[in-house]
Amino acid sequence: MQAKKRYLTLLSAGTCLALLLYLGGVRLRAARHSPPGSRHGPPPRPGAERPWPRFPDALRPFAPAERPGPEGGGGRVSPRQRRDASAGLYRGRRCRMESCFDFAQCRKNGFKVYVYPQQKGEKIAESYQNVLAAIEGSRFYTSDPGQACLFVLSLDTLDRDQLSPQYVHNLRSKVQSLHLWNNGRNHLIFNLYSGTWPDYTEDVGFDIGQAMLAKASISTENFRPNFDVSIPLFSKDHPRTGGEKGFLRFNTIPPLRKYMLVFKGKRYLTGIGSDTRNALYHVHNGEDVVLLTTCKHGKDWQKHKDSRCDRDNAEYEKYDYREMLHNATFCLVPRGRRLGSFRFLEALQIPSTIRSIHQDKILALRQQTQFLWEAYFSSVEKIVLTTLEIIQDRIFKHISRNSLIWNKHPGGLFVLPQYSSYLGDFPYYYANLGLKPLSTFTAVIHAVTPLVSQSQPVLKLLVAVAKSQYCAQIIVLWNCDKPLPAKHRWPATSVPVIVIEGESKVMSSRFLPYDNIVTDAVLSLDEDTVLSTTEVDFAFTVWQSFPERIVGYPARSHFWDNTKERWGYTSKWTNDYSMVLTGAAIYHKYYHYLYTHYLPASLKNMVDQLANCEDILMNFLVSAVTKLPPIKVTQKKQYKETMMGQTSRASRWADPDHFAQRQSCMNTFASWFGYMPLIHSQMRLDPVLFKDQVSILRKKYRDIERL
Repeated sequence: MQAKKRYLTLLSAGTCLALLLYLGGVRLRAARHSPPGSRHGPPPRPGAERPWPRFPDALRPFAPAERPGPEGGGGRVSPRQRRDASAGLYRGRRCRMESCFDFAQCRKNGFKVYVYPQQKGEKIAESYQNVLAAIEGSRFYTSDPGQACLFVLSLDTLDRDQLSPQYVHNLRSKVQSLHLWNNGRNHLIFNLYSGTWPDYTEDVGFDIGQAMLAKASISTENFRPNFDVSIPLFSKDHPRTGGEKGFLRFNTIPPLRKYMLVFKGKRYLTGIGSDTRNALYHVHNGEDVVLLTTCKHGKDWQKHKDSRCDRDNAEYEKYDYREMLHNATFCLVPRGRRLGSFRFLEALQIPSTIRSIHQDKILALRQQTQFLWEAYFSSVEKIVLTTLEIIQDRIFKHISRNSLIWNKHPGGLFVLPQYSSYLGDFPYYYANLGLKPLSTFTAVIHAVTPLVSQSQPVLKLLVAVAKSQYCAQIIVLWNCDKPLPAKHRWPATSVPVIVIEGESKVMSSRFLPYDNIVTDAVLSLDEDTVLSTTEVDFAFTVWQSFPERIVGYPARSHFWDNTKERWGYTSKWTNDYSMVLTGAAIYHKYYHYLYTHYLPASLKNMVDQLANCEDILMNFLVSAVTKLPPIKVTQKKQYKETMMGQTSRASRWADPDHFAQRQSCMNTFASWFGYMPLIHSQMRLDPVLFKDQVSILRKKYRDIERL
């Protein structure tokens, strides 16, 4: 009996197993023979929310009723064909730098970017003009395609929505006709909008081949890691250069604000992007979580309105968008029709975008968003240059910047890896690495007049500087038209004196990154500067505490002239200053490299032609990098040799056009930077016990008081 039961049990189990295998096989075969896109989910449960009905669409007359391929064709488009069209954009979806990029030209000529000449009659939107202008004004640009490592189209590819007035037609044939296209190899394509209503695919309308994409609203499915670059969606009003600063003016403790979470934007009633924003009302409480949407968009929004629209529209009008952002702890950035959203950049400028659980991290994250905004996103130029720097790091991996450089002030745009791959060689990371700059400096004296007397100021200056306990060597940059003096004409000193004859004998040559400079600090001096050894020592000790800034004696200031509507330059003694001239100043030697390799040739050529303004340009550069003012030391105001400054024809200060030129330079420099980087300061550092009524023997820098 027990054996019979075991047999029946085994027979039943075998029958069930056979039935399952049979049914599974039928479904599997059916799935194999079903066309792509024909699979459906299970039927909706009773009481489940039904999908939105198919309303007549007012945009249908403006949209193509039949969606052919990107540039032509006919017939109704199936889901599979739409996918194939989109896949046509990404035929190189497996592309990586190693497989679709030619490194040979880059290693030969460096990272140079070529922009195709604009074709006659081609329209280019202002946003794309700004992109091209940023490239052409950068240090990467070359007009010679034979020198180029990377190529950028002059054809406007930013807006590839067929319903947009900026849409460029027949782009496929135009791109294929370019003789340097080479299936997109070593090409970079910028794109903000792709696809069109109603599905908003990522199809840009032509085969990009092996080209890289710098694209907004790119999905993770189509993004090619370490090949494409994801950029933020920016509006046509985004500034070309400079850009506004972030709005974090002071730190509040605790960092929580009036609203915990805010959002204000359109609510799409149907179609792609509607799911996310239609669900926001569940979270909105009208108190600390304010998520506002409006149905008012499009010409026929009332045809699609639901029971919540009137209430949502009324609530939407009650709040000011800018006021909400300024008073929110967190800002929600939901997707719209496309994956990207303008809310990302808008929220970055208001420093509360990144979610955090712990309050102690909110302030740090808020500060970090300010840094990211100002360093990489506040202008079209910064977005473009950041894209190029990322690609350059991928090409030259051995000197690519690490995450600390990208995420810490001053950021990847100002820290050039060609200078050094060691963070300790830059003045910004000493604290992070637990280091201090070298305890010696190199003096660089700029000489432009011949030696005719042993009592000339340059010889007195050389002796005074050489006596400094911190002086490692002195470099005399001989930019005089007369031949070099004989060695016996130079005074004997306890430190090496190296005389370098300038090849071009231009003003910018004083800021070249000479290999002879082996110390971190550079003491920059004009030949007619008057400084004592004590003053040199004190200035250097101050600089050691502020190695990223200019520290020195002669201070100047800038101001805005309302009558002329331009920037002005003044040497008047006032209660503040914004520049310390490099005729008697100490700074880090990295700024020589940055001046030479970061600034455009147009500014340096202007300085060389005028033989003026090089000190102003250096102050602009350092303040733009550090976001800090220079530091003036002691009360000394007159730092020039009186006789030299007033009577010598060779002196720049004797030129009546000198001051007018400096006014003009201020405005030219501000125009290139896109804003005024100089910052006013009222701080002056004097020695401890300076002018105090105590014994002179107790004062370390006692000689300064006698000057």
